[in-house]
Amino acid sequence: MGVKKFRPMLPSLRFKAISDFAEITRDYPEKSLLVSLKKSGGRNNRGRVTSRHRGGGSKQRYRIIDYKRDKFDQLAEVLTIEYDPNRSARIALVEYFDKERRYIIWPDKLKVGDKIVSSFDEQVDIKPGNSMKLKHIPMGTFVHNLELMPGRGGVLVRSAGNWAQLMGKEGDMAQLRMPSGEIRLLKSECRATVGQIGLIEHSSFVHGKAGRVRWLGQRPKVRGVAMNPVDHPHGGGEGKAGQGNPHPVTPWGKPTKGYKTRKRKKFSNKYIVKRRAKKRVR
Repeated sequence: MGVKKFRPMLPSLRFKAISDFAEITRDYPEKSLLVSLKKSGGRNNRGRVTSRHRGGGSKQRYRIIDYKRDKFDQLAEVLTIEYDPNRSARIALVEYFDKERRYIIWPDKLKVGDKIVSSFDEQVDIKPGNSMKLKHIPMGTFVHNLELMPGRGGVLVRSAGNWAQLMGKEGDMAQLRMPSGEIRLLKSECRATVGQIGLIEHSSFVHGKAGRVRWLGQRPKVRGVAMNPVDHPHGGGEGKAGQGNPHPVTPWGKPTKGYKTRKRKKFSNKYIVKRRAKKRVR
């Protein structure tokens, strides 16, 4: 694993920094774990754009990932580490004793040939790739692929280089520090996978040119101040005029850039011990 940089022979190479793909051991996916992926271009069933700046991009097939890790108490051998176009993290193909194969999110330091296990309700070795309930994981351990509700599968901490840290346990609840800095409570019966997710250098990658972003299915974003008044509240004015509004707003007049949209009486507020750090608005 590493970051590959280029000599600035072209403008698109001057700041380009991508993965060297040294961790990849196979360049084609497991055919039985592929499904077709239909793109909407950000449009709903009426054909109207509900998510802007989406469209185009390379055609992809979805890899079915085992987030539940519900094949309990059976050793699985890591066969390959592969690229997944649908996520920032790499994925690992594992094979169980009965020859069933599944994809999991690849934890850092997990190698081809390693054996991993998902425990039903007991403690197993604290090594990358093993899955168990939070109540069996020692405090201070880095984990990922966290469940919010027992048995529903992991939904938290699934992108490249991320980790959550188990801070403490009290009663039937466990306290975890999330990647955002938020400290929240989860039920001790929720499952988690040990280790930090691989491809730690992902935050250092630079696309280098607009075309690489288009390959990912992201269309250009235009600043509101560059538009006309009919298209955006920040638009209009002679020359390079400022936004004009006392606070920045969306194209539909709603406050944005740091405006809190979380409901004050949201049911999960009681599980948040400490809010994430406030982002500085420029």
